[in-house]
Amino acid sequence: MSNGPWTDEENDLIVADYFAMLADDISGRRYSKAEHRRVLLPLLHDRSEGAGEFKHQNISAVLKGLGEAWIPGYKRAFNFQMTLVDAVARRLALNPAWARAPTGAAIRRWPLREAAQV
Repeated sequence: MSNGPWTDEENDLIVADYFAMLADDISGRRYSKAEHRRVLLPLLHDRSEGAGEFKHQNISAVLKGLGEAWIPGYKRAFNFQMTLVDAVARRLALNPAWARAPTGAAIRRWPLREAAQV
């Protein structure tokens, strides 16, 4: 299993996945974190399930720090690399309407599922 630093590609993939779940969460749609993890992990250079779970918690912390919505089911973990902040910033830059949008407003305009299915 990979124990090295996360690459930009890995960070971008897991951030896209997180935003897909966040869109479902805000919209009240059911989703399975386990199913997301099963689809995502093979793309993350042999990362463990625990590493993926912790990275999702890191993303919650980054979003909370930016004043954005985050998934309450992923307890915030504040020990994260700045490259993760960069990945979240890239995702937010793809759709400025997401940033601090009223609940669900940006979600209807942003095809998050397509971005997460790389």
